[in-house]
Amino acid sequence: MKMRQITFLGAATIALAATMPAPAQEAAIGKRVERLEKEMRAVQRSVFPGGSPTFFEGEIAPDNSPGERARSNAPVIDLTARVDALESQLQTLTGQAEQNAFQLRELEKQFTAYKAQMDQRFADPEATATPANLAPAPAPTTTSTLAATPAKKPPATAAKPAATTPNAARLALVKTVEIPATGNETKDAYDYGFRLWEAKLYPEAQAQLKQVVTKWPNSSHASFAQNLLGRAYLDEGKPSLAAVAFYNNYKDRPSGARAPHSLMFMGVALDKLGRKADACKAFRELEDVYGDKAPQDVRTDAAAAKTKAGC
Repeated sequence: MKMRQITFLGAATIALAATMPAPAQEAAIGKRVERLEKEMRAVQRSVFPGGSPTFFEGEIAPDNSPGERARSNAPVIDLTARVDALESQLQTLTGQAEQNAFQLRELEKQFTAYKAQMDQRFADPEATATPANLAPAPAPTTTSTLAATPAKKPPATAAKPAATTPNAARLALVKTVEIPATGNETKDAYDYGFRLWEAKLYPEAQAQLKQVVTKWPNSSHASFAQNLLGRAYLDEGKPSLAAVAFYNNYKDRPSGARAPHSLMFMGVALDKLGRKADACKAFRELEDVYGDKAPQDVRTDAAAAKTKAGC
């Protein structure tokens, strides 16, 4: 009895479906397809949120050929395109990183060569004047000394004291700069370097500031000294050495009081070297790393420097 009822209901359902107008059936199927497409797009937005404009929302192609199934590999093609785009972006970033690393290595090589040259130069006590060698200048050659000179030597030997006059004059200028003596050795050493820089005695200031950084690399004054060392190079017309000094201060002491200043001045030095693209990178680094935390004067100077560099 139950089997006859089931058979009857099935036959009735088939009959009703057969009697339903074709347009009504197509409309019902169209609504179902539209609803499924909307659900699929919602799933795609959930799986790939914030997609790049390179990609487009997936659409379910309508089945124009009865009995023909849609291609089952469409999602795979879409994912492959996304992976290719990501690989392209990764290659671009890797190239930029390698280029930056190469440029920094070149700056470090230049600094190493200059450091060797300056070390040799400052090995001569008369080449510079620091607190350790501020002894009185040697007395000029006296008449008795000249008398002891053999007569057969050329007269030019007697004029030798005149050759030392520039060094004596330079030493006299250095001696006019007061050496601090507050009892705080680190602060006094930095303040003396600052006073030399302020007096435009740049080589002497550089030697003094190097001593501060070397002797007290972890002190709070090291950041000030390394930054001022870069400024001394910059003011002396040596932007390449200045860029290296500023970079080392930012790299070694990113939390130092003068790290933002060094990053800004590094951009200025690179601009003076004609490397405007690298200068703009330094200014962007300043904004990305420090932002509003950078002192107002640094942000103001960086804005002017960016405009000048055409960033």
